[in-house]
Amino acid sequence: MTESWLQTPEWSWNAEADEPTHVHQWVRKLNEADGNPDLVLYGAPISRSSISVSGASLYPAEFRKLWKGFATYNLDEDFDLTPFTATDAGDVIMHTTDILLSHQRIEAAAEFLAAGHPNAVTCMIGGDHSTTACAVRGIKKAYPEERIGILQFDTHLDVRDPEELGPANGTPIRQLIDGGAIQGKDVTNIGLHGYFNAKPLVDYAKQHKINMITLKQARSDSFVQTVKESLDRLSAKTDRLYVTVDMDVLDISVAPGVPASTPGGLSAAELFDALLQVGKHPAVRHIDFVCLDPSKDSRVQETVKTGVYAWLQFVTGKAMAKVK
Repeated sequence: MTESWLQTPEWSWNAEADEPTHVHQWVRKLNEADGNPDLVLYGAPISRSSISVSGASLYPAEFRKLWKGFATYNLDEDFDLTPFTATDAGDVIMHTTDILLSHQRIEAAAEFLAAGHPNAVTCMIGGDHSTTACAVRGIKKAYPEERIGILQFDTHLDVRDPEELGPANGTPIRQLIDGGAIQGKDVTNIGLHGYFNAKPLVDYAKQHKINMITLKQARSDSFVQTVKESLDRLSAKTDRLYVTVDMDVLDISVAPGVPASTPGGLSAAELFDALLQVGKHPAVRHIDFVCLDPSKDSRVQETVKTGVYAWLQFVTGKAMAKVK
């Protein structure tokens, strides 16, 4: 992996400020940050590998542009993020037509950043869900002796057969299990509901002992408590946790800007509360936010704004845990 595969994003909106009050003033370029960062962000702008038509490749850029609308102070938690060092490594450069080459670059970037910043949390902004398999494989290369657990927020299991579909966005968990990077019993999926997973896919999940927690079950047991208990169980048997947030876990009424939006999903508030808890957990070393398509959003950009808010909730959890 060379740094040349990471392209610095457009920073024209990044106003210099001695005392930053908003996110666009607070996040720094990785190569300009002093010392060891607490978090390293990078984008994986690809959606050619999506089964359904998707403009998720547009999300990393839109995500950064909307930073201007968010302060670094969290009113609910009475907490200021500015002492927490968040950096941006830029976007992995995608090949125009070669999906496999683009995936290899994402994998190499994930390995490069995880190995080069072992004390930082790495955060990938997708891109479609195929990028998760790439990132986890890269982290596994960086830490080959470690066992990786995955907490997945998703309406779908994402265990469709890559032999039929290629390395598409419906296949990342199966890619990782079949490829030996993770074990099925080290995967917990929270958010499954309704009529969106065919029985053969559920059968595969059961065969490989994936822990499937339906949205109905999680809500009946307290959603945030379910998330906390899942993190505790995973961390007890693995060395590091990777959290993947497929934005289609949200209900279509609050997140129209996803390729596979469905009714009956999470509310934005439920996701926000869960991600604050995820951030506080010390075993969580990596996270991604995937499958958000700005081209399907409305003019007010409610889905992109929800995505930025969700990321900030996770970061707030990490920052709060650091000062304890």
